[in-house]
Amino acid sequence: MARIYGRHLELRLGQPIIIENRGGGNGTIGINSMLSYPPDGYAFVVTDGAVYSVNPLIQANISYKESDIKPAGLLAISPLFLAAHPKVGVKTLPELIAYAQAHQGQLNYGSSGVGSAHHLSMVAFLTALKLNMTHVPFKGTGESVPALLGGHVDLLFSAYPSLSGAAEAKQVNLLATASGTRSSLEPNLPSISEVIPDYDYKAIIGLFSHAQTPQAVLDRIAMEIAAIAKDPDVVQRLKVVGAEAAGYDGKGHLVELQKERKRYEPLLDAVGLKISAR
Repeated sequence: MARIYGRHLELRLGQPIIIENRGGGNGTIGINSMLSYPPDGYAFVVTDGAVYSVNPLIQANISYKESDIKPAGLLAISPLFLAAHPKVGVKTLPELIAYAQAHQGQLNYGSSGVGSAHHLSMVAFLTALKLNMTHVPFKGTGESVPALLGGHVDLLFSAYPSLSGAAEAKQVNLLATASGTRSSLEPNLPSISEVIPDYDYKAIIGLFSHAQTPQAVLDRIAMEIAAIAKDPDVVQRLKVVGAEAAGYDGKGHLVELQKERKRYEPLLDAVGLKISAR
């Protein structure tokens, strides 16, 4: 997503955009890298909302404070999809719910790590329906999705690109989307909110800046992001990577992050991940 937006930002700003992959730590490594630069508006991070809405709640020795960073714009929303291995024998969401109710504790599910959106989406699903399954955490979807394909886990939530090819090959069964509404990526699949009211879990991918970045810079970036998000080429390219263009400014980005924290905080508390207030 950084590269998709970066290419268009280069053209609109007339400046080169250098993109470096700094993965790890649920976004923490990228944030630390950005904060090592001067707060002059030349360094940003593209990552999901966990760096703001989840990490401060679960990492006791987190290396940055929320006040160190600032939401600078929401680039895209990436819906998560619930998938099952064919051996489970379910092809629809109602079939899964009925099976899980009749086989409490006998199913397991993978995730891209403890406290990840993939993990917490399932916690919310199981809690609402009073279901019991075993959590099997992995180090990212690069491990969890192959585990599903191999039948080592029964279920998981993941982004569309990591599941769509396997679904077409009948290696997994897509059951539903975790977003509050049906996704344009698979409009025939139900949203879990059709069974669990107000259920809405998705990855929100945004731009973060140093908190002291000049407001004039942030305003210009927000204006360009809003325009780029409407570009048909960008909309199509984001769809290929399983995302829907957003284009909100920093204020809109912050609103979505606050909503995300409100959804996740009780779940983190329920599974014993939330730390005491610092």
